[in-house]
Amino acid sequence: MHPDAENEAAAAGTGAKRYRVVPILWTDLEIAFERNAADVSSYLDLQSGAVLTLMGEDPACEEVRARIATRPGAYQKIEPASSREQYRWMERFVASVTDEPLRERLLIAIDGKGAFRRFKDVLLAYPAERERWFSYRTELLRYQMQLWLDQVAIQPKEPPPWGRMQPPPDPVPAVQVLKPMAEAPGEILRRQARDLIDTLPAMELPAAITFLEFLRERGGGPMLAKKEPDGNK
Repeated sequence: MHPDAENEAAAAGTGAKRYRVVPILWTDLEIAFERNAADVSSYLDLQSGAVLTLMGEDPACEEVRARIATRPGAYQKIEPASSREQYRWMERFVASVTDEPLRERLLIAIDGKGAFRRFKDVLLAYPAERERWFSYRTELLRYQMQLWLDQVAIQPKEPPPWGRMQPPPDPVPAVQVLKPMAEAPGEILRRQARDLIDTLPAMELPAAITFLEFLRERGGGPMLAKKEPDGNK
């Protein structure tokens, strides 16, 4: 069926609101919703479902900017949850923490500028609570995606793999909060590397993976090969 015909079919019986049928690439859309930086903006291609990302004044994005500017009706700007809304998510999560010392640390961490980074830094030493936070945040992000699609009158051609989301309730307190672990230096570095990878844009992941594979194949040896003595001296 032609995309225009699908759009007309989707609009039938919906009253004044006319829905456009779009083949959503769910992983790409979820990554776009996770981004919330002033110099990053993402657009949904209403025909292919591809997500186009503009990174500030990056010259490499000029072609994409021109494409969007010449066909503005073919793209929908993606609006992730605001920083204020995501801050409320942190507040609700902190309220569910049953370990009083940890809750106090988190309350201090989310006070003032840099709250998001300090909040994540505190949770690094509490893997159970950190996992609970990410699960809660994922549910909220997916629900926000669902609300946004309805707001801009987009009907996904295929449903998301996680199904229809209900409004996420407040996070359930963990039965047991693990205390900070005494980690070996190597494990600390591995954790820091994983956390850094989590913050990279999707387009930068192939280069990061290639570099990590290079380090693994090299066997973790020193960065510079040992210099052989000069036989002429």
